[in-house]
Formats: sequence, C-alpha cells, structure tokens
Amino acid sequence: MAFTAMSGSGTTAGDDPLQTAIWRLRSRACWTDAAALLEPVTAQAALQRVTLLVERCLYSEQGWDEAEDALRTAEALAHTDAERGAAACERGQLAYAATLLRVRDRADEARSAFGRAAALIAPGVAARAQLDFRRGLLAENITRSPQAAKAAYRRAHAGAVAHDDPLLLSSTWRHLAGLALREGELAEARHGFAESLRIREELGYLVGTAPALVSLAEAEAEPEAGRLRAEAGRLFRLLGGVPTWLAPHVPESL
Repeated sequence: MAFTAMSGSGTTAGDDPLQTAIWRLRSRACWTDAAALLEPVTAQAALQRVTLLVERCLYSEQGWDEAEDALRTAEALAHTDAERGAAACERGQLAYAATLLRVRDRADEARSAFGRAAALIAPGVAARAQLDFRRGLLAENITRSPQAAKAAYRRAHAGAVAHDDPLLLSSTWRHLAGLALREGELAEARHGFAESLRIREELGYLVGTAPALVSLAEAEAEPEAGRLRAEAGRLFRLLGGVPTWLAPHVPESL
C-alpha cells in the first residue's frame, strides 16, 4: 500500500472493513471521523491518518494544528526509507496547501520536503506516483511552471496506471486536462475532464466530484455547462461547503 495514496483502500467489495469505513467517511468530507478510526501506533497507520488530515486542510482550510501534530507523530514513527519518504511527502503537501490557501508562505519548505521525499522513495513504486503528482501541483500553482507541471503529471499518470490507483488517475486526468484547456486544446481537455469525473463517480468520491463537474463545465458549451455547475453546486452544499475554494465557481442556491 502506498502510504500517501489510499485510493485503493476500501473502494471495492472485499476490502478490509476498516478501510471501507475510512473511505466512506473520507469521500463524504468527514476526515476527522475517518482519522479517529486509526490508532497511530504504527508508521503505516500514522501516515494514513496524516493523509486524511492534510486533505482536510486542503479542502476545508481548517485543522492545520491537528495535521501538524499528526505529521510529527508519523515522522517520529517512521524508520524505513519508504516511511520517511512518505512522511516527507506529507510535509510537502501540507506546506503546499498552506501556501496555496494563503495561510502562510511555506513554498520553500514544500520544495525541500518533496526533494527529500524524492531521495527516499524508490523509483517505480506507487508512492512515487503520488509524489510526482504533488510536485506537479507545486510547479503549476506556486512556481507557475506549466511545462514542469505537465511533465510531473505525466509521470504520475503513468504511475497511477501501472499501480492501478484510480483516485490518483482521476486527479492526473483533471490536471492534465486543465493544462490542455489553457493551451486551447478543447477536445483533449474535455476528454480528460470527463475521464476524471467518470472515475470519481464510480468510486463514490463525493467530495472530489463537485470540482470535477466544474472543471468539465469549463470545457463545455451551454446549456450543458450550466447543468454541470448546478449539479456541482448541489453537491457542494450537500457536503457543507467543501471544497471551500470551489464557492466562487458554483451557482448560489435558488
């Protein structure tokens, strides 16, 4: 199991009941409840808990202190290179989220942590694909380097396919499509956004479905674009207004 990517856990019949319960809570934006099901006494459990709490920060702009505390616990329990690399990847993601959401500029910390993770996580393993994706996010949204972002997303996309990680694949489809849209490649963008939405709907990843709907709307003409945004708004309100950064992109309730 990739410590930093839980998409393959709890999403299919026959999975561990604990992982199934965690996935159901996570997909409905109940990250704190999901994290409470994990006792951070092993590195794997501590790292999975951090992943949930860091995602909470990125989607809700809340819980920064809890995520930091959980991260320190995971770092203390990490003993192998893989575990230390996974913890560094989570530190980089938390620093990226804080920078992106203008909580505090931690861009240097994010770059340093991701670099440390790259030195510790072996090439070709599932966790490397997640790291590549996150480095792509940093390149696209913080350093404003679309070509570097595209290269990182493509590596992550190939890794997601190789390791059968559908949730990560939905993210790489969406972000590659976003870059294609910027370049005026409308058909390519529409295809990528549609694939991202399809995977997230199949997984039941509700908290990630609204952003996928809004992204696809950007590549569609009216009235389909309006229908997609209306559906995104319904999900956004159903989940209590998360992701918070989606608010300007969905219609208000009638």
